[in-house]
Formats: sequence, structure tokens, C-alpha cells
Amino acid sequence: MKKIVRYFKSLLMIELFQGLSVTIKHMFKPKVTVFYPEEKIPKSNRFRGIPALRRYPNGEERCIACKLCEAACPALAITIDSEMRDDGTRRTTLYEIDLFKCVFCGFCEESCPVDSIVLTDFADYHMEDPKESVLDKQQLLALGDRFEESISKNRQQDAAYR
Repeated sequence: MKKIVRYFKSLLMIELFQGLSVTIKHMFKPKVTVFYPEEKIPKSNRFRGIPALRRYPNGEERCIACKLCEAACPALAITIDSEMRDDGTRRTTLYEIDLFKCVFCGFCEESCPVDSIVLTDFADYHMEDPKESVLDKQQLLALGDRFEESISKNRQQDAAYR
């Protein structure tokens, strides 16, 4: 009996018409298209984009060269060298992030005790030369200065969940 039912289903092409009914049903619905560069969709305040280094309000860099972000990075994308300053504090002499290696996981951000390294909500970057993939300390600080307002706003919105 099952063979006969299956034969008539294949003969009448019921599965084909079921598929076509779905297509026809969606054909007359309004289209949802985002024209990306001109229109942007809203992003979550937890979106993880390009990394940046932050500064204190007095202009001093926050990084204390504890190297926890370097240890936490699963892709080994962060390289840090440090030295002692005259006042006895450690500061970075070399801080580099290779964006080709970075997987934007946020482990560096979570491990930082002074909230120095953050992942911004900026994702519209490109590189024309492979050497541009390595961001040094000055570039990371410039990104932090550029996006400090959005970083602090996102941090305040997310503070209740940390």
C-alpha cells in the first residue's frame, strides 16, 4: 500500500507543488534589503570590531604591561614588550596586534585588569597592503582616542551585565 501511495505522489508531483507554494507565497511579500554603505543596521553594544587601546582622562595610557591579554589570546595575535619607568611603573614599549591572526574573541578585553584593550564597534576597515594588518601601539591609541565616546557609551550600557 505504501508503494502505491508513493507512486501516486511522485506521479502527481506533490512535493514539487509544495515547494513552489512556498516560493509563490514569499514572492509577493515586501523585500527587506539593506543597501550597506548608505544604510547601516543597528549593532549590539557588545559587537566586537577592531581593537583599540584606551587612555585615562589625564591622557596617560592605561596599559600597565601585565601581558595578560597576550597570554589570553588564543590566536597569539598580540605581542607586548615592556620596560620599567623612572617612577617604578611598567609601561609598554611595543604593543602590536596582527589583525590577520585576530579572531575578535574578546578574551584580551576580558583579561585586562585596567580596561585598557577594548574591541570597538568599528568594522568598516580595510587593508591594501599586508603590512597594514599589524597595528602598533600608536595606531591602537589613535583608534582608542577616535572611538572613546562610543566605547564609553557601550561600556555604560553593558555595565549592568558585567
